[in-house]
Amino acid sequence: MDPADQALRRELLAMAAEDGRVRQALLGEGVLFDGYHPRMVAVHRAIAGRMIEVLDGGGWPGASRVGQDGAEAAWLMVQHAIGEPELQRHALRLIQEAVQAGEAPAWQAAMLEDRIRMFEGRPQIYGTQLERGPDGRARPYMLEDPAGVEERRREVGLDPLQDVLARSEPSPVPRDPEAFERGYQAWLRRVGWRE
Repeated sequence: MDPADQALRRELLAMAAEDGRVRQALLGEGVLFDGYHPRMVAVHRAIAGRMIEVLDGGGWPGASRVGQDGAEAAWLMVQHAIGEPELQRHALRLIQEAVQAGEAPAWQAAMLEDRIRMFEGRPQIYGTQLERGPDGRARPYMLEDPAGVEERRREVGLDPLQDVLARSEPSPVPRDPEAFERGYQAWLRRVGWRE
């Protein structure tokens, strides 16, 4: 691996570790599910800025360039950049090209596409984006074609949706679900996902 690519790999892994560290801290404090916490926003915004530079400077950092773990860290950082619609849309095009070139697994493009569709208010294709029901249990966000979801998941290498749902742990329900939803809708408009 080229020294510059090795350095990028280390940087991507460090970004993923920092993302995970802050997430675990917020989880430990019991505030992770209260909305998009300002500390998580700050981490994601900083990482997104760097990911824009990476993508603009050399395209998608695929497995042959930064190793499998580096490429997965890059995907995770883009997947978590939820306040950056243009970054996610641009990255989706690059990941789809990387899938065609054998540089990324198809499930990564599928998950990012579903995430973008969810934030845009459109039905998802692969059922990868789950939302919390009133009881705290996970359920798939709106699906474009529920009858064909398992076949589409199989085609991109995802586990059956029923297995994913069976493994999911309930998550805390917001203290004020209506206020949480109003805040979420305002955030979607503020960052540019919806008008």
